[in-house]
Order: sequence, then C-alpha cells, then structure tokens
Amino acid sequence: MTEPPTPCAACRDPQPLFPFTMAFQPIVDVDAARIVGHEALVRGPAGEGAGSVLSKVTPETLYSFDQECRVKAIELAARLGLDGELGINFLPNAVYEPRACIRNTLDAAARTGFPLHRLTFEFVENENVSDPAHTLRIIEEYKRQGFKVALDDFGTGYSNLWQIAELKPDVLKVDRRLVAHCDGNPRMVSVLRALVGMAEETQTRLVAEGVERIEEVRTLRAVGIRFMQGYHFARPRFEGVVAEHEIAWPATP
Repeated sequence: MTEPPTPCAACRDPQPLFPFTMAFQPIVDVDAARIVGHEALVRGPAGEGAGSVLSKVTPETLYSFDQECRVKAIELAARLGLDGELGINFLPNAVYEPRACIRNTLDAAARTGFPLHRLTFEFVENENVSDPAHTLRIIEEYKRQGFKVALDDFGTGYSNLWQIAELKPDVLKVDRRLVAHCDGNPRMVSVLRALVGMAEETQTRLVAEGVERIEEVRTLRAVGIRFMQGYHFARPRFEGVVAEHEIAWPATP
C-alpha cells in the first residue's frame, strides 16, 4: 500500500485568516430548464463582494485561504442540500503537493457525505500558471480522485489553446466578455460558434458565464451553448437556495 505523502510546511502550519463565507450561483441547463449545479463564490461575512475578500489575501495566507475556501464551500453546500455539481475555484500556485494538499478537501467531503464525483475544481486562467507541468500534476491527481476540472474565465487573461489540448479540462467556462451583447456582434457569434465546434471535438462542456440578458440567452442557444449562469437566471445567494421556479427561463429559443 502506498504511503500518503508527507504534508508540506504550509499544510502543517496553516496561517490564521479573516472571516468570510460563500455564496452559490446556479448553473442551468437551458434546454432542459433545470439547475444542474452551483458555483461557490467567496463573500464577506456581511455579503461583501469577492474583491473585498481577495484584497486581504497575502502570499503568506494564499495556501490557507485556498484550503478554507474548499472546506467552506463543501460544508455549506451540504448544509443547504444543494443538488448537482459544485464548482469550487482553486489556485494552482497555492497547491504545493497535489496529494498532500487535497487531504482537507477529502476530509470535508467524507465528513459531510458530499460525493466526490459532484465536485468540479475551477482554475482561473488569468492567474498566470507559473509551472504548467505542476498544474498538469494537480489536474491528474484531481481526476484520479473522481473530481472534474474546469478552466474558468476562458477567453481572457493568459488564455492559450494549449491549456485545452494539454490540461484536458472537462469544462470550459466562457468569460463574460465573450458573452456580453453577443446578440449584436456577428464576429463574436462566429467566435462562440467556433468554440462550440472545438468543445464538441474535444468532448468538453461549455458553460457561458455572466449571462444577463434574454437576447444573450437566445444567441447562445442558437450557436449551441446550453449551459449558462448569470444574473439573468439568478444572483449568487448565501442565505438560501435558488429554486428552479425562480429562474427566468426563456419562453422561446
């Protein structure tokens, strides 16, 4: 039997953090008119936005913050009884040794009875991945554990097509800047249609982020994107659960 890896110094000595919580935004399947999952989004204890929380994170607390986000997201999702997949953002540069740094996540899932196959870890592409080989090791370990992996904010920042080919994410989350007012931008529609073709060939699921208008919903559906999240459907909530009857489903394609 393989011995578990020795925890790194940061794993053994986590840094104390400021208080924060998580909000949850539904991810919907527009074709089936149902909620298929939620993304966990960091918030201050009084509902302050993610920016106010992230501004307090220092290089010294990066590991502890990444770990506590995972645990809080799983614990709160289990307590709220959220169905479907749970998307949790993670920072590749905060993970020292994949097998050691996943222990808290596995413990939280076991403690709450949250199935591992329902967890999707999203890494933000506009965080410059300093060591692609290390990121690939993380993804391989996470998939070995049964997790899915998503490339978040695709189409911005340090975006490179090699990430799709080499890192093989299960999900691509299309950034808001490719979605906003796409209905009035024929060139953007062409880009989105090309993404759909690429996703089909690589067996990658597309999720359009930041959908705010019914016209965007209809355009995204027309090019072949069925999974979406954004204010048009529901804002993130941390005090309760968004029900399917509260979602603004489109009446016509």
